[in-house]
Amino acid sequence: MTTATATPVTYDGPRARFTDLIAAEWLKTWSLRSTPWLYALSALAVVAFNAGTAYDHYKYWYQYDKGSQEFFVTHRLALVDTFTDNAALVLVLALAAIGAVSVTGEYGTGLIRTTFTAVPARRSVMAAKVLVLAAVSAAFGVLVAAASFASTQAILSGRGASVALGDPGTLQVLAASALLAPVATLAGLALGTVIRHTGASVVACVVVLLLLPMVLSDRRHVTAVLRHTLPFSAWDRLTGGALPQPPPELFPWAEAGAWTVYALWALAAGAVAVCAVHRRDQ
Repeated sequence: MTTATATPVTYDGPRARFTDLIAAEWLKTWSLRSTPWLYALSALAVVAFNAGTAYDHYKYWYQYDKGSQEFFVTHRLALVDTFTDNAALVLVLALAAIGAVSVTGEYGTGLIRTTFTAVPARRSVMAAKVLVLAAVSAAFGVLVAAASFASTQAILSGRGASVALGDPGTLQVLAASALLAPVATLAGLALGTVIRHTGASVVACVVVLLLLPMVLSDRRHVTAVLRHTLPFSAWDRLTGGALPQPPPELFPWAEAGAWTVYALWALAAGAVAVCAVHRRDQ
């Protein structure tokens, strides 16, 4: 009597190319109906905050004295209305949450296990997710910054207080505001990859990206330096520095340093997201 020997099943098909992984992450990004709505509502909220501030200045323009009106125009304070602090807060919170949910949602549903079973190269999968989210959020940031600029300056032009795209500082404000979106998204993605729980990840995003810049005082050298390492503080430095007379600082820092903070946060967040899944169980 002979016994049959089981032959192990092997798969000799082609491995997934990185472009395939990018395509898969693109499909996963837009497969949920909530994703387009989240982006759309976030964009509307950001533009509404900026346009509302500009309309407030337009509506009550003649309640200001002549000196205040001239100060607004000569100091190009319309740049402040182009992207306000409240709009930046909404942008950071919304995009960081989207970045976090993009990975915690997969952990919650178990889709991440299926993905890593089909593609054991976990780092490549996460690298594709990082690139897709960075590209989508950067496009989102550019769109929102452009819409905010167009709407606010159209409103303020009715009082002769608007700024043009070619005026000094305008492009810097728009670039800093647009690039804040991918930085926040990647930071949220990194926190979501490490924490793996949606609620805790969103809370961590709020604490790290929004509360820390408010808690750290700029009146002491140590805390001021720590505050300067945060992306929201970098945005504040870049937009404030675009004005003819930037707000005074006890411990001033260069605009190049603020751009460096943007770059380091994006690179570090992407690296954390890629490396955190390598050896951890799913």
